[in-house]
Amino acid sequence: MSLIDTITRTFAPVHREGWRFIAIAVVAALLAFWLLPDFFGWLLLGIAAWIAYFFRDPERVTPVREGLVISPADGVVSSVRTAPPPPELDLGDDEPRVCVSVFMNVFDVHVNRSPVDGHIAAITYIPGKFVNAELDKASEDNERQAFSIEMPDGRRIGVVQIAGLVARRIVRFVHEGDTVQAGERIGLIRFGSRVDVWLPPGVKASALVGQRCIAGETVLADMACDLPAPQPRRS
Repeated sequence: MSLIDTITRTFAPVHREGWRFIAIAVVAALLAFWLLPDFFGWLLLGIAAWIAYFFRDPERVTPVREGLVISPADGVVSSVRTAPPPPELDLGDDEPRVCVSVFMNVFDVHVNRSPVDGHIAAITYIPGKFVNAELDKASEDNERQAFSIEMPDGRRIGVVQIAGLVARRIVRFVHEGDTVQAGERIGLIRFGSRVDVWLPPGVKASALVGQRCIAGETVLADMACDLPAPQPRRS
């Protein structure tokens, strides 16, 4: 990655969901400079800067080709497993599917994007706990929001936003019936969390555990490819 690309990604525009939090932190900093020792004002300004960094919303270049499944989240692939999909996804069957989980820490971009072209067939919000989002049980226990996206060929793919230890709000930008394109923004999670992608039956993942993903850019699976799933190799 070039220096210009690094600067562009680091100093990206701030999503509007973060504006009020930044404003609160800045006002608190000004009050602290007025009423308290300067240390507290500088501390709150630093918090405001971190909030702006957390809510950054960089532009992404999405690969466009039939069959590609694009990562909906920045972060690291924490698991690739095969299991029946959760009932809230309403995918039409209980056939086991490959699920790719991408874990976002507090330093990752938290704007989530659609992995495929299609329309939002169903959205289900499930209240729950806030255990570590890296754990498998977070898929069943934690607060989460499930999207069922129907692709032009009629197959459905599932995307589940899962709250984590410090995440306390899941925000969505789309509604049932909306048409979305791969890489389009569909939601955001505050602050540190996970996104599960449930592939159609028979589709293998090309992503590997430990791989770093970029939302809207990294390919998680190729539904048009019949090659075996890749194997990891450290280098």
